[in-house]
Amino acid sequence: MNPNEMRIPQRIVPGPMPQPSRKVHIPNLLTLGRVFLAVIVVWLLSSVSARALRAEPSLGDRLGDLTHASTAVLVTAAVLFIIAALTDALDGHLARKWKAESKFGRVMDPFADKLLVLGVFIMLAGPGFTSTVEGVGRIQVSAVSGWMVVAMMARELLVTTIRGVYEADGVDFSAGWSGKAKMILQSVAIPIILLVVAFGSPGPDTPARIFLILLMWITTFVTLLSALPYIGRAVQHAYEQQRKLMEMINAAKPRKPTAMPSPKTRAPKPPKGGQGKGRKN
Repeated sequence: MNPNEMRIPQRIVPGPMPQPSRKVHIPNLLTLGRVFLAVIVVWLLSSVSARALRAEPSLGDRLGDLTHASTAVLVTAAVLFIIAALTDALDGHLARKWKAESKFGRVMDPFADKLLVLGVFIMLAGPGFTSTVEGVGRIQVSAVSGWMVVAMMARELLVTTIRGVYEADGVDFSAGWSGKAKMILQSVAIPIILLVVAFGSPGPDTPARIFLILLMWITTFVTLLSALPYIGRAVQHAYEQQRKLMEMINAAKPRKPTAMPSPKTRAPKPPKGGQGKGRKN
């Protein structure tokens, strides 16, 4: 073969890889923004100072509350919380719409939610919202008790643990209607509490305080109730796993060989004529 006729294989130079659209990063940026807002809101609430209240606040007391240094802080925290809560709904919607769901988002999205909600509830149960009422004593003006925060944290830890264990086995434990209802109620309750404390002078037996107490009891009850579907699914999955395990164990047990019936041994027939027949004398 003529060497000049030999074809030299052409080297294929790979072209540039298609770059993903920049909009796929928007959901993750919104999630990071929610983490930043959560830190700012918690920091603002940590600077709230307790105020003295009257058992029966007058108009002058209410006007004094409006000029209190913490009023502007509470209003700012409420506005930032509402913005952060809206990003929670927006980033999930955009991630599903643009098919931009990622492992980073699956980790950071619930973390941002827990940091925002639980961080605010911890602050609301803190000393910054403990006021002294003349003739009554000290009360938690936010109506958020410590045991309520502990119950909410226990629910979140339990559900997060269940989801982590079973999703590692490929079981879908995405948030259901109960978890979404819980998040919506908490996201509505927190700014209401902040604004009522800022403008309502929630002293003992006032309509504002009775409303806050009722709101917090409902929020705590719904939060705990929202864990039941996750617990039920975990119990059901554990039962299915146990049943399959027992079936595998029973199938793996060696079976005893079936004994074949042996033919009956026939006794030898005695010779005809008795024992002396055929014997020579």
